Amino acid sequence: MMSRFAALMRTTAARLSALYLMLFMLGAVVLVIYMTNLSVSLLTSQTQQSLSEEVASIGAAYTRGGIPLLVRVIDRRSRQPGAYLYLVADPAGRILAGNVESLQPGVLDSDGMVERSFTYQRYGERNASDIHKAIAVVIALPNGMRVLVGRDLGEPERFRDIVRRALMLALGIMCIGAFLIWYFVGRRALVRIDQLSSASQRIMGGDLTGRLPISGSGDEFDRLSGSLNAMLGRIQELNDGLKQVSDNIAHDLKTPLTRLRNRAEAALTSGRLTKDYRNALEDIIAESDQLIRTFNAILMISRLEAGYSSESMQIMPAAPILRDVVDLYEPVAEDAGVSLALGALDETPLRINRELVGQTVSNLVDNAIKYAGGEGADATVTLSMERQEKSVLIVVADNGPGIPEESHDRVTERFVRLEESRTQPGLGLGLSLAKAVMKLHGGSLRLEDNKPGLRAVLAFPVPENGR
Repeated sequence: MMSRFAALMRTTAARLSALYLMLFMLGAVVLVIYMTNLSVSLLTSQTQQSLSEEVASIGAAYTRGGIPLLVRVIDRRSRQPGAYLYLVADPAGRILAGNVESLQPGVLDSDGMVERSFTYQRYGERNASDIHKAIAVVIALPNGMRVLVGRDLGEPERFRDIVRRALMLALGIMCIGAFLIWYFVGRRALVRIDQLSSASQRIMGGDLTGRLPISGSGDEFDRLSGSLNAMLGRIQELNDGLKQVSDNIAHDLKTPLTRLRNRAEAALTSGRLTKDYRNALEDIIAESDQLIRTFNAILMISRLEAGYSSESMQIMPAAPILRDVVDLYEPVAEDAGVSLALGALDETPLRINRELVGQTVSNLVDNAIKYAGGEGADATVTLSMERQEKSVLIVVADNGPGIPEESHDRVTERFVRLEESRTQPGLGLGLSLAKAVMKLHGGSLRLEDNKPGLRAVLAFPVPENGR
C-alpha cells in the first residue's frame, strides 16, 4: 500500500492535485476567518447603531422630565424581554437603577462609546458562567450621575460560533471530498500509466503489432496513445516494407546474379577468341547496368516512403511536364506502332517536384506503350488531365489487356509483375515508385478499368492559397 502511494505521489498529476488541494485548503481557511470576522463586524456595527438610537431616546426622556423621568423610563425598559442593558449610578459609582448588578471595573470612568467590550452580570445571576460581554455608551449627567446604555454581545458571539462551526464543517467535508477525488483520480492515472508502460515494454520486446490502450474517454492519455499508435503503425509499415524489400531482392535479384556468374564461367570455359571474351564482358556489363538501375529504383522508393527527398518542391502547373513526356516518347511510340495522343490539359498550379513527377509519368507512359493494343485494335495511349474540386488528375490510358481489378493493389508492390513469362523488359518497380511519389506529394495512385485497357490516375491535391 505504501509503495503504491509513493508511486502515485511520483506522478505529475498527483503532485499537481496535491498542490491544488493545499491551495484550496489555504483559501478555505482564509475564507472561514474572513467570513467570521465580517459577520461579527456587521453585527457589531448594527448593535452600535441601535445603541445610538436608544441613547437618543433616553436623552429625550431626560430632556422632558429630568432625572425622575429618566429613572422611570430606564426602570420600565429594563424589565422588558430582550431589553438593552440599563444602569444609573451615583457619582460614587453605586448602582441606583437598571438591570445590571455588576460591571467590569473602569467602565463608568469615561464618557461616550466604550472602546472595548466588557463583562457584566445581570440581577439574579451568581454563577461564574453567567458572566456576559457587552458594549455600551456611558452618559455623564450634570450632577455627576452616570447612565449606561448597553447591548449584550451574546447574539454576535453565538452567530460567530455558528458561522465558524458551519464553515469548519463545510471545510472538513470539502477537504475529505477533495482528498478522495484526488486519490481516486490519481490512482486511475497511475493505472493508465502502468498500462502504457506495460504495452511499451511489450512493443520494445519486439511485438510491433501491439498498440497502446485507448479507453475512449478522449482525455490526454487517449490523445497521447493515439499519436503513439499512429507512429507505431508507421514504424511497422516501414519495417514490413524493409522485410518485403529484403525478400524481393533475395528473390528477384538471384536470377540476374546467377546469369552473370554463368556468363562469366561460360566465357572462361568455352571462349577461345578475344571476340568471345569481349561479347561476354559486354553482356555482363549490360546485366550489371540493369542491376544498378534496380538498386537505384529501390533506393529511390525507400527514400520517398521515408517521407523525404533531396529534390525541392515548387508551385507550378503539371501541363508542361506532360508536353515534355509526349515529345520524348513520340518516337518510341511510333517505333512500337502505338498512337500517343495528348488530351485536355489543366494549368492549375500544384506543389510538385518536377523531376519526380516527370519520371513517374514517363514510367506510366512507357508501361502503356508496352501493353497497348490487342485483339486487332490499333494500339493507342492517351495522356490527359482532369480538374476536380480539390484535386487535379493526370490520366494515362491505354487500350491494352489491362489489369484485373483484384490485382490492382498487388501490382503496386515491389518486383510484382503479372506477366509470368517476363517477355517484356522491366523490373516491376514502376508502379511502386509512382505510388511512393504520390504519397510524398500527399496524393494517390489509382488503377481503373478503361474498358478495354487500363487507366492509371495520379491524383494531386490542389494547394490552399497557393501553398
